[in-house]
Amino acid sequence: MARTTLTVDLSAIAANWRALDALGPQTAATLKADAYGTGLGPVARTLAAAGARSFFVALAEEGAALRAILGPGPEIAVYSGHMAGDAPLLRDADLIAMLNAPEQVTRHLSQTPDLSFGVQLDTGMNRLGMEAADWARLAPTLLGRGPALVMSHLACADAPDHPMNAAQLAEFRRMTDGLGLRRSLSATGGILLGRDYHFDLTRPGIGLHGAAPFTAGRAALHLALPVIQTRPLAVGETVGYGNSWTAARPTRLATVSAGYADGIHRVLSNRIRLWHGDTPCPVVGRVSMDLITVDITDLPDTPATLDLLGPHQGVDDLAEAAGTIGYEMLTGLGARYARVHVGGA
Repeated sequence: MARTTLTVDLSAIAANWRALDALGPQTAATLKADAYGTGLGPVARTLAAAGARSFFVALAEEGAALRAILGPGPEIAVYSGHMAGDAPLLRDADLIAMLNAPEQVTRHLSQTPDLSFGVQLDTGMNRLGMEAADWARLAPTLLGRGPALVMSHLACADAPDHPMNAAQLAEFRRMTDGLGLRRSLSATGGILLGRDYHFDLTRPGIGLHGAAPFTAGRAALHLALPVIQTRPLAVGETVGYGNSWTAARPTRLATVSAGYADGIHRVLSNRIRLWHGDTPCPVVGRVSMDLITVDITDLPDTPATLDLLGPHQGVDDLAEAAGTIGYEMLTGLGARYARVHVGGA
């Protein structure tokens, strides 16, 4: 199979972080899932050079990998908190576990009482975070040990007018006002809700890559799919599994190297276009595991590659066509792509 190249523009990622940083207080960077699939090492080093001093990951293992990249100094917090078996990683990599439940508090204070920690509160999302009653009971003990950060997470920040945003803001204030705590409530969507939601630290993730809800950001990805083969089709010939597309005109067909094993969902069959410069080329027939077929009849020549992601189509466009969200499209971009990083801070 021809190797497909996913180009990551580090200059765009740095510019997006700076733009979000200009909107509020101290700005961290959420780099879970290999920096949303774009490459943890290059992205982390770029953001550190741009000025980021706080980072968030999902798992202690991710935090340890990030510490090896960044070295001592930057703050690295773990959203999942202190899980069983995490103590050596938390200690060796100097990670901040965001404690989510009473059992995590017990584990942390018994196994790593000398390590810094944070607290995640549930303000209504009912996913991660300490319930209000548990927080009220444990706060005296935890506050006496000086948590590095107290945070919560917004459920509906991508919908600015949703009443849940104001409800969670009020609950976060009720649980934390007057305690002298360093606080964080907002990821990308929350940043865009305004300063009332910013507190002391914001935690953008998807916005660093120029995807919704940060539509003002610079798109950071270019994905070019190699053309493996071309062939002519007569009127009435069909293409791909299930004969799902039939040529209505004499057609020139290109087969490109990518498929649902690479994060291009099968549901996108016959729904999206690839691009050659400014010319759209419809995907025809079913997306298969490794291959996609494309109508290139309107191109004067046979291209070496066709763009899936580029100036005319981003992850949010693919997500809309697939009935999902840009987060899923971005993090699902396959491991078989050769990731090439360009630019920098």
